Amino acid sequence: MRRRTFLASTAATLFLAGCGAEDSGEPAAQSSPISGDENAAATLTFWAWAENIQRVVDLWNEKNPTQKVTLSGQAASDELIAKFLTAVKAGNAPDVLQVEYQSLPTLITNNALQDLTSAVAPVKSAFADGTWNLTSFGGATYAVPQDVGPMMLFYREDLFEKMGLEVPATWEEFGKLAETVRQKDPKRYLTTFSPGDAGWVAGFAQQAGANWWTNQDGAWQVSIDDPATKKVLSFWGELVKSGAVLGDPMYTPQWNSQMNDGTIIAWPSAVWGSGILAGVAPSSKGKWKMAPLPQWNAGEQLTGFWGGSSTAVAASSKQKAQAAKFARWMNTDPEALKVLIEIGLYPSATAGQTALDTAPEYMTSQPDYYESAAKIAAGARGFSSWGPNTNVTYGQFEDQLPTAVKNKADLAAVATQVQQASVADLKKQGYQVAG
Repeated sequence: MRRRTFLASTAATLFLAGCGAEDSGEPAAQSSPISGDENAAATLTFWAWAENIQRVVDLWNEKNPTQKVTLSGQAASDELIAKFLTAVKAGNAPDVLQVEYQSLPTLITNNALQDLTSAVAPVKSAFADGTWNLTSFGGATYAVPQDVGPMMLFYREDLFEKMGLEVPATWEEFGKLAETVRQKDPKRYLTTFSPGDAGWVAGFAQQAGANWWTNQDGAWQVSIDDPATKKVLSFWGELVKSGAVLGDPMYTPQWNSQMNDGTIIAWPSAVWGSGILAGVAPSSKGKWKMAPLPQWNAGEQLTGFWGGSSTAVAASSKQKAQAAKFARWMNTDPEALKVLIEIGLYPSATAGQTALDTAPEYMTSQPDYYESAAKIAAGARGFSSWGPNTNVTYGQFEDQLPTAVKNKADLAAVATQVQQASVADLKKQGYQVAG
């Protein structure tokens, strides 16, 4: 779901002076391998925001009476990261932390997370490679994937049938379909391009093959204005400019109404989108279906990620081995996965995805909803790495895209502007930037 940027870019630099990254421009040194008895008695503190995640904690505590976990509910995204970095500096950080994937590099370069490579190696095979890579950085793994948001296309099956429309298999077909919808019924639109959600745009860019950040030998290569991203933005920009699709933001009262009354008849979203539809479009329950995201090349089966989080261990924890054990268990144990599913998360673990055999109540017209979603998820790819200033990149997109859409300007040009701002910020923070 939409995640606003961090409170300020200072959240990413708050701890840099303490770890020396601003001097070298390189990622902070990896923390030492975990040692100690993971079965020893422990009292762990866990910071997380997922609704009802206390149920998973309760299950752990029932099965591990000598290793109690205490949950501290937190706000998500920007507030959590800023608060955690402050706690690290003050020496009172939690042992375990729920972290969104794009936030990991900020914490890693601040030397705030424990290198879990050896501790979590036994469960690597429980995840698809594309999912596991979301938590890896510089050859090391710093968290266990918890939930993911592989992107897919939701559409109003009843209106598609009524209007004689075919579900698009490619983006070229999607663009033509958008024009056809306007021609057949001027009161309807295929969809809207929402300019205020950089995570949504990032997911499209991932599917197209983009890698916005890579790090080699301590130097960051930034490629936000690469051909793949420009292709995505140009495609949507032309549709907005022609009036084939709307250019209004999601999650507004207007958008809710348009989704509910059939003004908008399709929505590129993520696997958790059915839950959003249940809330904003209650009158069309059972009328929506889900299909793979259209492809840039016919026959491909690729998608990107929109949203998702992981479980990490603080480098300052005095009980790292036990904390790592809890992180592994929560995201791979069959009983734990069952509870994650019940509280509404789409598990990162392949076993959790295939265990979903009952479609969401809202998607009554698609009994194989989760079976189809698992197949789509298998082709999901993320960036090779998130950058240490993802907050700045997201903020720039969310500041500039709405104006460009309103003025029907060249959206691809926004990628160049964001590229320049992101590189300038990295250099200002003291990071080495290649090129």
